[in-house]
Amino acid sequence: MLPRPLTRTGRTLTLSIARGLLRWPCLNYAHSNTVSRQPSLYLHKVFATNGPKHQDVFHSQMEDPSSAAILSSLKTSPPVPQTLTEKIVQQHSVGLPKDKRVKAGDYVTLSPYRCMTHDNSWPVATKFLSIGASEIYHKNQIVMTLDHDVQNKTEANLKKYRQIEEFAKRQGVAFYPAGRGIGHQIMVEEGYAWPGTLAVASDSHSNMYGGVGCLGTPIVRTDAASIWATSKTWWQIPPICKVTLTGILPKGVTGKDVIVALCGLFSKDEVLNHAIEFTGPEESMGSLAVDDRLAIANMTTEWGALSGLFPIDSTLQRWLRYKATEAALNNPLSDTKNPSQFTHQRLDELFATQLSADRGAKYAKYLHLNLSTLSPYVSGPNSVKVATPLSDLAAQNLKIDKAYLVSCTNSRASDLAAAAKVFKDAAQTNGGMIPKIADRVKFYIAAASAPEQAAAETSGDWQAMLEAGAQPLPAGCGPCIGLGTGLLEPGEVGISASNRNFKGRMGSTEAKAYLASPEVVAASALHGKIIGPGWYEQPQGWSGVVRGEGDGIREEDRMITAEEALDKVIGQLDSMVKDGEKELHGSESLATDDDQLTEVLPGFPERVEGEIVFCDADNINTDGIYPGKYTYQDDVTTEKMAEVCMSNYDSKFATTTREGDILVAGFNFGCGSSREQAATAILAKKIPLVVAGSFGNIFSRNSINNALMGVEVPKLVQRLRETFSGVKPTTSQQNITEPSRNSDSLDSPPPAPQAAPSEEKLLTRRTGWKFVWDVKRSRVNVQEGENGPKWSQRVGELPPNVQEIIARGGLEKWVKNQIEGST
Repeated sequence: MLPRPLTRTGRTLTLSIARGLLRWPCLNYAHSNTVSRQPSLYLHKVFATNGPKHQDVFHSQMEDPSSAAILSSLKTSPPVPQTLTEKIVQQHSVGLPKDKRVKAGDYVTLSPYRCMTHDNSWPVATKFLSIGASEIYHKNQIVMTLDHDVQNKTEANLKKYRQIEEFAKRQGVAFYPAGRGIGHQIMVEEGYAWPGTLAVASDSHSNMYGGVGCLGTPIVRTDAASIWATSKTWWQIPPICKVTLTGILPKGVTGKDVIVALCGLFSKDEVLNHAIEFTGPEESMGSLAVDDRLAIANMTTEWGALSGLFPIDSTLQRWLRYKATEAALNNPLSDTKNPSQFTHQRLDELFATQLSADRGAKYAKYLHLNLSTLSPYVSGPNSVKVATPLSDLAAQNLKIDKAYLVSCTNSRASDLAAAAKVFKDAAQTNGGMIPKIADRVKFYIAAASAPEQAAAETSGDWQAMLEAGAQPLPAGCGPCIGLGTGLLEPGEVGISASNRNFKGRMGSTEAKAYLASPEVVAASALHGKIIGPGWYEQPQGWSGVVRGEGDGIREEDRMITAEEALDKVIGQLDSMVKDGEKELHGSESLATDDDQLTEVLPGFPERVEGEIVFCDADNINTDGIYPGKYTYQDDVTTEKMAEVCMSNYDSKFATTTREGDILVAGFNFGCGSSREQAATAILAKKIPLVVAGSFGNIFSRNSINNALMGVEVPKLVQRLRETFSGVKPTTSQQNITEPSRNSDSLDSPPPAPQAAPSEEKLLTRRTGWKFVWDVKRSRVNVQEGENGPKWSQRVGELPPNVQEIIARGGLEKWVKNQIEGST
């Protein structure tokens, strides 16, 4: 009896020990310098083959009934292994060709399982109505929540809230009013973010759904309007990074510490614009409760990723069973008006067909982190990419003015309980009385949702913090996004359990903000300085955090199956083939033939040109481009948008720039939130084109959807820095030093090198350089000053479909045109 044959798509592998046959695909370099491979090994290019032919099996094997059936199966290629991300996208893609299996890099039309909008629901509704739509296409797909500006009791905000509620009721979609909770928490606790499905939201922290095995990713308002009208939008599957977690999370270390450490330890663009899949041994993953996973997935946004997905494993299954039992007790089956998403029958179906990554699935990157070597971490000030062990900061005696236990990241009942325990433990040495927070410190608390607050009240945790002097806020985003009570004032220092701390996010741009776990925030509020509760004990022999590239398993400890061994050999063979192709045909390079022209559609300019204005900083986030305090004001005029454009980055930007300038910035421009105004504010300033070393993914999407043109030219950034900052051109990834007035503005990975300037460094500089983008030739031309050198470089082609969207004035007007054309 033959063992199970090992096969791999596009390759022929036969392992037949009984018959003494071991056949490998072979490379034959013929005298004609062509590469000859077995026909079952597909190349990206077609080569002539002069090598000898090999039969697949011996004739006697095909006549043997015991092996013929098995061997004949080799004639049919098995499916290409997929990651968990790809499998979920596969299920939610529409219009795929027959037998098409999606992979990273593919553009797909998605019909997500759920789509959530929050305070921006009314702007989405106006877009929806303006494109000629009237009825939401798939009502069960849509969820609307009010959570961002819930403390705002002005008539203008209350009117907007009424409009959203009336629209939701008229359309017959799920609606949750102000005070019910933060939209992302509602998506999880109500079961809208269902394991194995894809859910989107018009908010950058949609990644949080990955904590319950639901692929969550952000969209922008125009995309949401498209989903309302058609149930669909577009997406390009990002490169996928596999993060292997090993070890066991120590006592006193939380999920928040895990993601804060990851953001700081891998801060060189490792996962920028990637989808992340977390995996690891059962005991490692079992040490991360679902609430820990939600915090980690939530802040993969700050790490630079587009999603952060955990597996559907035994830990998640237990949590889901608990939710189903809880729902059965509190929401009987007879309640047909408000049925629960969580039922044991539905879970039985989920677990019977649950998705997981295929063995042999390929990832763009592999990273690992040993949980056992982690200690409590704190990020900041004013950057999630600066992460420091708590012990180091505690030794510095850093005084604080305000502490925050708020946001969708860490305000669930378990988080509130951890914070309350700090005060309850302190009561044991205070005569049984809950001690008060430190003098001059203000401590703000807000639950992630009303049910989470109710659970904390039932356990006495909420009351314990109130007795300590905490100031309660309604369930909502509030100070996390710089809205409502308790914002940081100039010169103040705050510590928060939320997800973002970049400059100006939680108040004044002249304040400093740190991020930490709920218990560290509570302990800091109690003592008036950054400190922990003392629950963590450093293991004996600890020598630092173990992390790096790969899966973290030493080669001498690695136990692999025969199939995995074959996969490894095949990978080496593929490498050989690629090396052979390069040797024969040379490495790939950009074409320089100007006759290779791009079709330019009517209405789209063939050339865009202007003087370069240089904003010399990497990671200029969306709050730096358009301040958060204006984001949810729907009556901001175009003139006001132009006035405040880039003001959080440089208050002199408005007076330095002119109409028609070409804005050039560093790397990862537009990282941060999903606000569309980051693009429309630049257009309001009458700047037609932004050039950067690289763009944040969601900013690129917003730019196309709103008709702002953008081009990535890393060489230009390097030349500008060499000329104006005394920096030699380089592409290495090093730590950077920001300008002194902007030293705390980083929010995402610092990918480009900078050095001390040889002259005064301006945040916004008129350069006198001329930039021309020749769209037809896919080329940029740069004149470095009046008498300076000239140079030219090929850039990516702008495809006609993107040209059409921009020429129409953005996706909203393009969709409207399509609707009008169809009628």
